[in-house]
Amino acid sequence: MIVRIMGEGQVKVADSHFAELNKLDDELLAEVESGDEEGFRRTLGSLLDAVRRFGTPLPDDALEPSELILPAPDASLDDVRAMLSDDGLIPG
Repeated sequence: MIVRIMGEGQVKVADSHFAELNKLDDELLAEVESGDEEGFRRTLGSLLDAVRRFGTPLPDDALEPSELILPAPDASLDDVRAMLSDDGLIPG
């Protein structure tokens, strides 16, 4: 799956990593819903770090459509709240 981190670019992440990413996404959703700013910061950082670790960066000139868009590391709790669906940032 092609994942874009806003402000950073795109990476290709194998489907086999999405169970771990979904776990972090569930934690992030709970922290956003409860307004836990400290937990939100920690978990957003962990989620983005995991995507970077598992992903293979695509060249800057690649024109691949992103299947998943994640917020920038400095996104606010309100910014992320606006991006969330009932499933969180990552469907499934």
